[in-house]
Amino acid sequence: MPLSDDAVRHHVYTVTAERGRPPRVADVASALGMAPGDVAAAFGRLRERRLLLLAGNGEIVMAPPFSAVPTPFQVTSGGTTYFANCVWDAYGIAAALGRDADVEASCACCGEPMALAVRGGAPLLADGETAVAHFAIPARHWWDDLPHT
Repeated sequence: MPLSDDAVRHHVYTVTAERGRPPRVADVASALGMAPGDVAAAFGRLRERRLLLLAGNGEIVMAPPFSAVPTPFQVTSGGTTYFANCVWDAYGIAAALGRDADVEASCACCGEPMALAVRGGAPLLADGETAVAHFAIPARHWWDDLPHT
C-alpha cells in the first residue's frame, strides 16, 4: 500500500530539520521505498495544498518556512544552518524547530545587513531589542507569487 502524502511531507520536514535542506525526489523515494514517480506525484499534491513550492523539474524549492536554495535569510539553530525565504520564514524556522536561532538577514528595501535572533520564542534584534517586521504584501496574497513575496 502506498504511503500517504502526509507521510511524505513528514519525511521531507524531518530531513530538512536534520540537514538544513529539503531532500530531492530520488532521496525520498529511496528512504521510503517508493517509486520516484509516486514521490513526484505526492510532491505535486502537497504543492496543491500549499505545503511545498516546486521547481519546474518537480524538485522542492520551498518547504515553508525552509528554502532549498541559498537566500539572504540565513538561520543558524542547533548547529545547523538553514535558509529562509523571508524574515517571516526566518522566524518561522525557529518556531518550527522549537528552539532559539540566530538570523543573518538584510533589509528588503535598502539591503542594510541585520542581525536578528529568536530567544524563548521571541523575535529580537541582535542587541536584545524587540524586533518588528513589515510586510508589503498581505499574507492572503503570498501564494499569488510566492517567490516574489
